[in-house]
Amino acid sequence: MRNTASKSTGTRTRAERLEARVTAEQKNLIERAAALQGRSVTDFVLTSVQDAARRAIEEHNQLALSVRDSEAFVDALLKPTPINDRLRDTVRRYRERADV
Repeated sequence: MRNTASKSTGTRTRAERLEARVTAEQKNLIERAAALQGRSVTDFVLTSVQDAARRAIEEHNQLALSVRDSEAFVDALLKPTPINDRLRDTVRRYRERADV
């Protein structure tokens, strides 16, 4: 793998390193994929890892509900529970304190 870690990209300098041990089969696969896209192995690996990292973060940040939870949520929106005296008093106290 060529070392391009010290080259700068625009105004950013690549100063950090990541290393990984791979099998010969994995290395050949990565080199072939990079060549097919006309990219260096470093560029191919960095782009692929960044894409995977972004996807992992996005998946983590998404709210996932089960079918049962989704139905309960929609049901609560469509048929809200009537406001009781305790909630009414709580809202009144909040408005008094917040000057709303």
